[in-house]
Amino acid sequence: QVQLVESGGGLVQPGGSLRLSCAVSRSTFSIYLMGWYRQAPGKQRELVATVTVGSSTTYVDSVKGRFTISRDNAKNTVYLQMNKLKPEDTAVYYCHADTLRSTYWGQGTQVTVSS
Repeated sequence: QVQLVESGGGLVQPGGSLRLSCAVSRSTFSIYLMGWYRQAPGKQRELVATVTVGSSTTYVDSVKGRFTISRDNAKNTVYLQMNKLKPEDTAVYYCHADTLRSTYWGQGTQVTVSS
């Protein structure tokens, strides 16, 4: 079992920044792929970014150059640094873990970008 707890969401103005954190209940060395997803009201959940145990990353096109995913294996934590936020980034953001045997989700954290 893996528990994921997100934090760092909130209300921010357009152009602002937030850093999301995902605390993982066991060593992230044992988790092949960590990722962040988001779901806006009335829309399907979409993949935002992933990072492998070897720190290879991928991003959805809409966040490239603005968001950065990283993992700190010493702290068992995964981060999503979000800069130049736009209203269309408003969503509930979910942390995801894939151990290649099972997948796990966090409870989500709300990010609202509005003036």
